[in-house]
Amino acid sequence: MVIGLVVLELHFPGARSLKDKRQALRSLETRLRERCNVALAEVEHQDLWQRARLAVVSVNTDQAHLDTTLSAVVSEAERARNIELLDAHREIL
Repeated sequence: MVIGLVVLELHFPGARSLKDKRQALRSLETRLRERCNVALAEVEHQDLWQRARLAVVSVNTDQAHLDTTLSAVVSEAERARNIELLDAHREIL
């Protein structure tokens, strides 16, 4: 069993309130769950309008497949509308 973790640092340049941020973040979270079959949580900056740190986790028996999944997560975050990906840190546990 292999566990993969990606921590995404996100910026929401157009957000003018927590509601704006949460709407954009919810859209990204839904896409990641549906397309990549991962578990995720906002782990930091919950009270800031334009920042979020998102932890995304996946479990697999094959490390190559896990790497593909984690790459897909980062790609989805890069393509997300109204969200700027500042940093993506990967770990295999």
